[in-house]
Amino acid sequence: MGILNVVLWLPAIALVIVLMMPKDALVRIRAIAILASAGSLVLSWGLLGSFDPHGGLQFVERYPWDPEIGMEYYIGVDGLSYPLLLLTTLLAFSAMVACAWYTDRPKGLYVWFLLLEFSMIGVFIAHDWLVFYMFFEISLLPLYFLIGIWGGKNRMAATVTIFLYTLGGSLVVLLAMMTIYLNSPVHTFDMDKMVEIARGWDTEFQALVFVGLFLGFAVKIPAFPFHGWLALAHVEAPTPLSMLLSGVLLKMGAYGVLRAGEMLPLGLEWFAQYLMILGVINLVYGAVLAWRQTDLKGMVAFSSISHMGFVMMGTASLSTAGFVGASMQMLSHGILAAAAFMLVGWLYSKTHCRQLSDFGGLVTRVPVYSAFTIATLLAAMGLPGFSGFVGEFHAMTASIQAQGLWVMVGSAGVLVGMAYSLRAIDKVFMGPMNARWAGLTDMNKAEVVAAIPLVGLAVVLGCFPSLVMDIMQPTLAHIAAPFAGHGVAVASGF
Repeated sequence: MGILNVVLWLPAIALVIVLMMPKDALVRIRAIAILASAGSLVLSWGLLGSFDPHGGLQFVERYPWDPEIGMEYYIGVDGLSYPLLLLTTLLAFSAMVACAWYTDRPKGLYVWFLLLEFSMIGVFIAHDWLVFYMFFEISLLPLYFLIGIWGGKNRMAATVTIFLYTLGGSLVVLLAMMTIYLNSPVHTFDMDKMVEIARGWDTEFQALVFVGLFLGFAVKIPAFPFHGWLALAHVEAPTPLSMLLSGVLLKMGAYGVLRAGEMLPLGLEWFAQYLMILGVINLVYGAVLAWRQTDLKGMVAFSSISHMGFVMMGTASLSTAGFVGASMQMLSHGILAAAAFMLVGWLYSKTHCRQLSDFGGLVTRVPVYSAFTIATLLAAMGLPGFSGFVGEFHAMTASIQAQGLWVMVGSAGVLVGMAYSLRAIDKVFMGPMNARWAGLTDMNKAEVVAAIPLVGLAVVLGCFPSLVMDIMQPTLAHIAAPFAGHGVAVASGF
């Protein structure tokens, strides 16, 4: 068994072990779940030294699964999927550690989180469309039960909403895949072979299938107008799930769009102008919705809609620079959203309040917590020196080259994003301290250790973006090759 298989199946094996343990063995259950997640983290990051950015698909494992329909257990990573695998294992481990805050039915909590980690890893390493779809679909079950059992007071409404949205999107993806399969001269779901087969399809057919795939993936992104489930799910979800929901699960939709564009370049090219418009709407509308929030968690949730607008705009630019910007924004937003939800969850666990008006002057009372949160909010608004700036800069630059007018409209969303971030910093941390929190204690050592990797990585990637961009660029340049002449090169300064 190769390392990539171990990375994938460790959470599943731990899940089975936890299921067989008595429910009152909390210490052992927690230890097994965290150790399994840590194992996937260490092994996936350990592959960095062996990964060749110019080597195409690597660490491949391939076995026949259902030869009758051409389905294979086919896994591997390239410059697009490997950084997302690293993000997934990092955030899954952080979320697993954060589960220690919850003592209600811990056995079930860890079981569902292990299944969620298993499905998320599977999505990013699958190189067979049907295997990709299976993992994509499996991720729905943990969402449903984690929100339904450990969510807030409106959790039932949230579970029904997310189930209907995501199941509807998954069915559209399945229909599009079946259309591809039935119109292929060779019945296969192999992603590489599908790229070759699709070259024989005309623009009309590629556009039809691409739009079908996009509509399904748009629910996960979430793209306007399929964003309705996000805020309710985030507000009601337990903090560790919010970290993964915004940090990883939204990226599954954007990753699917890029993979669909690789297979159907004529379809993506036809749809690019509409994708750009939807990206601008996401950017501006999401920022306005975040500005309207008085609840910290709601603000972070709606900001995700806005930030994913950059991903859509970068993809719509049809250029290497745009694809790099979209991928960097996926990584950056994943890190920063997870950090933001972790920090908001910490504050809520101490105060049982999330309203901006309930705070004030916390910087004098909890300076360590304040430093982490202020840095996260500044990074999220795209301040230079943080990872958010790099992704946004490349996405915006490439989008201006492709469709400048729409980007000028979208710049309003950037300004509103700065406004709600600065307002949150002012309301929560500045000014006179609210006397209610005179006894509030700062983050302990374990909580600081949990926050450092996320906030620290945002700084490292902001100062040294080439660490990950060098991994991404060869693969993304290959995906962008059919659109030669549409955009600009990656900025030499990065």
